[in-house]
Amino acid sequence: MVSHFASKYLKSSYKAISLLDQPCLSLSQLKQIQCHLIVSGTIADPFAAGKLLSRFGISEKSDLSHAYALFRLIPNRSAFIWNTIIRAFTEHGQLNGAILLSKEMLGNGFWYNNYTFSFVFRACSELKDVSLGLMYHTHVIKLGWEVYDFVQNGLIHFYATCDCMDIARKLFDASKTRDVISWTAVINGYVKRGNIGFAKELFDQMPEKNAVSWSTMINGHVQSGLFLEALEMFDDMQVAGIRPNHAAIVGALSACAFLGALDQGRWIHAYMKRNKIELDRALGTALVDMYAKCGCIEMACHVFEDIPRKDVLAYTSFISGLANHGESARAMEVFNRMESEGVGPNEVTFICVLNACSRMGFVEEGLRIFESIKGVYGMEPVVQHYGCLVDLLGRAGMLEQARKVVKEMPVKPDSYVLGALLNACRVHSDIDLGKEMVKGLADQSLDHGGVHVLLSNIYAAINKWDDAESVRKVMDEKKVEKLLYKIFLVLLLLIQLWLIAQSTIGKTNGRLTGIESLCRTCQSVLVCKQGCLLNAKVDSTIRRFNSIREPKTFEKKGKKGKSHFTGCLEPVKRR
Repeated sequence: MVSHFASKYLKSSYKAISLLDQPCLSLSQLKQIQCHLIVSGTIADPFAAGKLLSRFGISEKSDLSHAYALFRLIPNRSAFIWNTIIRAFTEHGQLNGAILLSKEMLGNGFWYNNYTFSFVFRACSELKDVSLGLMYHTHVIKLGWEVYDFVQNGLIHFYATCDCMDIARKLFDASKTRDVISWTAVINGYVKRGNIGFAKELFDQMPEKNAVSWSTMINGHVQSGLFLEALEMFDDMQVAGIRPNHAAIVGALSACAFLGALDQGRWIHAYMKRNKIELDRALGTALVDMYAKCGCIEMACHVFEDIPRKDVLAYTSFISGLANHGESARAMEVFNRMESEGVGPNEVTFICVLNACSRMGFVEEGLRIFESIKGVYGMEPVVQHYGCLVDLLGRAGMLEQARKVVKEMPVKPDSYVLGALLNACRVHSDIDLGKEMVKGLADQSLDHGGVHVLLSNIYAAINKWDDAESVRKVMDEKKVEKLLYKIFLVLLLLIQLWLIAQSTIGKTNGRLTGIESLCRTCQSVLVCKQGCLLNAKVDSTIRRFNSIREPKTFEKKGKKGKSHFTGCLEPVKRR
């Protein structure tokens, strides 16, 4: 039975071919056009076949499997048809298939052209296959395509993506037709290497910047720990008239989360609402993380519920926030909900959940979750999971079981695992197990200051003063300090300095010279990078304080002179 579409529109091959320019055609209608072209013999025309293949392979309503079947039916394949199917495989992530098709293309007597190279270099970039890319580069030189824009940009992007920055920069400097894609590719290569200075220098030289180049730099500053600079770039992006894309917003929210910049985070959230930016999983997860780290756990909860099709990252971010706010019971509820909805946890999820169980004393639940890592989800527990389990058992006073875990774990216990068990021995005054652990640890090379301190304390508790002194000598040789008592003094001082800074910022915009000096003094206390378990948290706090040494005001002047992004960083609010 002939359909209404076929009877009305497919009266001639010319009409059928012209219909392929209509973007609103469904897959069913495209298949009817294909049938007409096959029956009429027009499929043998490379022009008609190429247009039809493009619709099946690279349009919005594409069907790669059908496109490949059609490709095999086409009797007279042109270079355009070969390039179209290679492009289709590349855009659908079938990278090895694209490479095989390119080799088949060469075997069928079709030389690569500039379009072919742009697709195969993209596939090599995503495969991170340097040797394969070098092979195609030799074809470029042999065939004389190195002067073409598509090929140059493809080569630069390939080498930058594969961390061959020397070659990428040499090609970039030699190129006379650099576009925003090649500029961004080199900048992104430097960012991935951690060379944010080179990236910024190149970014400042760009004649034309787009949202991708801006977001690359914003996220590069975040990855390098330059959070205040990331927020400044986010503001500069808007001043330049570039609408922030999702990647830029995620980067700015990450910077707000680390700095505890709640006002800026709220402003970005309001900006999203004003501009009707759809809340996807990446944006939702970044908002949840920001609100949780800035102390607004209930707001994080509201955002979490609004995230469509929540994935493991969204769940993990929310569970971590709840656990860090002491909401361990709610964290467990969210984890159970995650399991019931069929979202598989990852390694970080299990660390967060096991920590929540440890804090609440949920021993049976924690053991069940630990067993499920391998038994249910087929993952091998890593050392951090064993550390959480030892801490769980140790806090509950189940020291013998904790010792058994340490002895039988398939991976070598690190300082955190051993430190958790040693601390449990100290807390529960289990001198016998402490003696056993001391014997087992005596010959191990431990570089973690907290474990050294615990070893020294346990030796002292069993009156082995000579051994305690020997541990202290090792600590002195390794420049490991007993920082526990200093940590709390530094934290208290930082809180006081923060309050002073806030009140001072309200009165003057000058440099906080005196406070900066005090902050430097606090930092000098923590010169040793192998201090106790809390050292990372204190270092984080100090970096947050440093961000307000010289007050910054983020301003964007609109046409009416109104400020859109203002305010100084405010202290982190914790429960």
